[in-house]
Amino acid sequence: MVKKRQILVIGHNTNGCTPEHEKIAYDVGMEIAKSNSVLICGGLGGVMTAAAHGASDGGGLTIGIIPQNDPSMANEFCDIVIPTGMGLARDFLNALSADGVIIIGGGSGTLSETAAAYMYKKPMVAIRNLGGPVVPFIDGFIDQRENVKIIGVDTAQEAVKKILELITA
Repeated sequence: MVKKRQILVIGHNTNGCTPEHEKIAYDVGMEIAKSNSVLICGGLGGVMTAAAHGASDGGGLTIGIIPQNDPSMANEFCDIVIPTGMGLARDFLNALSADGVIIIGGGSGTLSETAAAYMYKKPMVAIRNLGGPVVPFIDGFIDQRENVKIIGVDTAQEAVKKILELITA
């Protein structure tokens, strides 16, 4: 049996998540399901809910790695919930669980997950023109180590296509 690819989707939680973010996240989730990959997210609201919803509607498997210790805190579209009880430290679990990361806008939590993925040299793709703290690093590196370039794309379809190329490269 071949291991399924695991793609982490990160971005705005409920606060700051716009209908545009939700639509793109939903489409990313749908594309992940179509690719027969597993969607991993932080399991909460905003981009996480929308991406898990898209993957669920596409018949895919969704995993929510939540910071709380109560699994009922996860959004309704998480097939598997991993309640860590670790608070924000769970950002490292999210990054380490992924073969690749797709970034959709976001805030400081997204930046934390991005930095964790960067330190572990996980392939990353960010969707352009959605704001967030990762904007200055799109098509570049976070620091002088140049661990992994954050590739900018314009659509959900491009994001999944590119992350799959980077994972299998």
